[in-house]
This record gives sequence, structure tokens and C-alpha cells, in this order.
Amino acid sequence: MKRITVLVLATLLGGCAVGPDYVRPSTAVPDAFKESKDWKVAAPGDAELGGRWWEIYHDALLDALIAQVDISNQNLAQAEAKYRQAAALVQSARAAYYPTLGADASATRSMSSSNRSSTTGSTTSSAATAYALSANASWEPDLWGKVQRTVESNQATAQATAGDLQAARLSAQGALAQDYWQLRILDAQKVLLQDTVAAYQRSLQLTQNQYAVGVVSKADVIQAQTQLKSAQAQMIDLGVLRAQTEHAIALLIGQPASTFSIAPVTLVAAVPAIPTGIPSALLERRPDISAAERRAAAANAQIGVAKAAYFPALTLSASGGFQSDSFANWLTVPSRVWSLGPALAQTIFDGGARKAQTDQAIAAYDASVAAYKQTVLTGFQEVEDNLAALRVLEDEAKVQDETVQSARQSVTLMLNQYKAGLVSYTSVATVQATLLSAENSALSILNRRMAASVKLIVALGGGWNQPPLTGNAAMGGGH
Repeated sequence: MKRITVLVLATLLGGCAVGPDYVRPSTAVPDAFKESKDWKVAAPGDAELGGRWWEIYHDALLDALIAQVDISNQNLAQAEAKYRQAAALVQSARAAYYPTLGADASATRSMSSSNRSSTTGSTTSSAATAYALSANASWEPDLWGKVQRTVESNQATAQATAGDLQAARLSAQGALAQDYWQLRILDAQKVLLQDTVAAYQRSLQLTQNQYAVGVVSKADVIQAQTQLKSAQAQMIDLGVLRAQTEHAIALLIGQPASTFSIAPVTLVAAVPAIPTGIPSALLERRPDISAAERRAAAANAQIGVAKAAYFPALTLSASGGFQSDSFANWLTVPSRVWSLGPALAQTIFDGGARKAQTDQAIAAYDASVAAYKQTVLTGFQEVEDNLAALRVLEDEAKVQDETVQSARQSVTLMLNQYKAGLVSYTSVATVQATLLSAENSALSILNRRMAASVKLIVALGGGWNQPPLTGNAAMGGGH
């Protein structure tokens, strides 16, 4: 009988976790990216993006700027603080596994009322001193796994917050890279307009010379002047977007826009070969997908927490100490007091509150599963979108380069014909405008290709390697 009692007690203290055990929600994952069938294969050295994915562009200033994101970006600082907050909640939940210990000591001087009759009929007031010293302990065994499920939920939430931190970091890095390449394209467009303005000034001078000798009319001179002023206005207008882009970079690296600047340099940009991998790798490499999956795990554990409320709570408590009216006899054996015993509490009727809390937890889990699946689908879409953009834009860039070459030849031929008096200046202005538009389009396409390459890397997870997301080791050990 004694052995049976011990076994029953051990079973109770060991407890069991109510509620469903977590299983990662299933998602439909394609075998390959649709847009990658014609995608060029990366070189062996580029087989993995690695954590420092921006180095694939081979730009030292870009490397230095992105390095400052981790140091000074305030959005990252906020996300990192939220992660530390979530990690602290894990430790707070784990504390419930252990008993609570306390101690107190007191010395109280009191006087009884003189208007209260004693058993002898005396109404004389009296003063007394009471001394007390006690220690107490209480412990609620996790019989139904409420604490275990709470720890699981908080741990998964902390891991999701770690994914949020990495997602915020990747987003800031991607935004900075896109802004950086746009800044460089703007500088290249300014160089193009400076060259165009110089060419238009030569054309204006040629027209003025021909007008002076009566070869052309005043209308040709005015048209050449209009064309020159229009190009100058476009060049000035670029300053607005360049300044705003520079300010955006300053914000991303946590510096005041007033004190930050990037000097123009000659554009050297090439779209790198980007390894795409297989679609299933997206589930491990994208931090936002990882965070969404961990939130589903946290919501699943909350179902167990809600269901544990249906079962009784057992509390074991003990206290002991000394009480005396005399300081001299305070800490003596006759003055000792103690208590020991269990308490069992069970809610009999709550008007359906526990059922409502369970239904709420189940609904929250269903919502988190839907959010996870939507995040996965969004990830696939973003990869396909940018693969398609890079493929189409590469073909467009080739055609546009041919357009630029043809436009340059047209300008040369038309200027020679104008000098010979065979055509009017309107024909010259037309081909010059066509050339400027073609060269601007070529730079715009390059900007879109560079942006699409950055977006593709971000969509692929930026080379992030997911840390272990299961087990107590991920959050600093078990109980």
C-alpha cells in the first residue's frame, strides 16, 4: 500500500501537459521556382549567399554603409529590445517550476483598550510586546502542464521576436542597398545630362553661326535654346531626388541627414548572379516565415494553458518560526511554531469563462496558422516576381543598349546633314531628344535591375541561417 501511495504521488508531481502537442502546419511547396527554369546558374564561388550578402556587389562603400545599420539603426535597436523583453518573459515563466521561499521578522508593541472588560472584571489597559520570526515556502506542482505550456509559448514567442529582429535587419539592409544604387544611377544621369547640355551648347553655337551668315532662320536658334534650357532644367531637377535619397540612407544608418553626404563617383554596377536554391529552403531561410511559424507554435501552447484551467490546482505550503512575548525567550524551542499542508482548489462554476478562453486560444491558433501560410505564399510570390523582373529586364536592357547605339548614329548623321544644309534643325532636335530619352531609359532599366537583384536576395532570406528553433537549448536551457 505504501508503494502504491508513493507511485501515485510521483505521478501527480510529474504531471502531464494537457492540450495538443505542436506540429508545424503543412504548406504546399513547389518543387522548383517557375521563373528559375531559364535562370543563369551562379558560379561555384557564389553557391551560397552567406550572411554578408551585399558583398556580392563588390562595392566597398556599400559594405561600409550596411555595416553601420547594425550599429546605429534605431528600428533595429527597438527590435533588439523587444527580443530581450521576450527572452526575459521566458525566464519569468520558468520560475513557476520552482517553489517560492520567503521570510519575515517583526517586533510589535501594542496596548489593549482600557474600556474592554477582562474575565476578572478589570478595565485596566496593558501594553505588550510580541516578537516573531518565520520562514515560509509554497509550491504549486505543474500537474496539468500549465507552466510547461506557458514556457513553450513564451519560448516560441521569443524565437519569433528573434526572427522579427532579423527580418527588420534584412529589410533595412535591402532598403539601403536599393537607395545606394538609386543614388549612383542619379549621379550617372547627372553626368549624362551634363554631357547632353554640353552637346546642346555646341549645337546652339553651330545654329547661331549659321544664322549669322543667313543659312538658317531665327526659329532654329530659338529651338536650340529651348532644347538647351530644357536639358539644364532636367539636370537641376535631379538634385531633389538625389538629396532625398541621400537623406534616406542617412536615416537607415542612424545619422542626421544634415551632416551626412555621399560624394558622386563614376557608376560601376553589374547585376550579380544570384543562387536561388530550392523553394523548400525558403521556409528555413526567410526570417519572417520563421517568425510566423514560431507564432503558430506559441498560439498552440496557449491552448494547453487554457485547458489546464479545467483541472484543480494543488498547492503545497509550509511555514515555521518563533513567536514570543519576551525577547529573551524569543528564539527558544518552546517559542517555535510551524504549519504544513496541501491545499486543493477547483473552480466549480464560472459561467463559461474557461470554455470561452479555450475557444479564444483555438481561434488565435487558427489565425496564426493562416498568417504563417500567407507569409509562405507571399515569400514564393516575391521570389517569382523578382526572378521574372530580372529575366525580362535583362532582355530589355540588351534591346535598349542597341537603341542607344542606333540613336547615337542618328545624331551624328543628322548633324552632318544639318551642317550641309540638307535638313532643318527640327530634325536634329528630334534625334537628340531621342538619344537622351534612350540613354535615360537605359540607366532606368539598370536601376530597376539592381533593385530587383536586391529584392530577390531579400526574398530569398539574404543568406540568413536559421538557428535551432526547437528545444530548450534555443532559449538558454530547460527547467
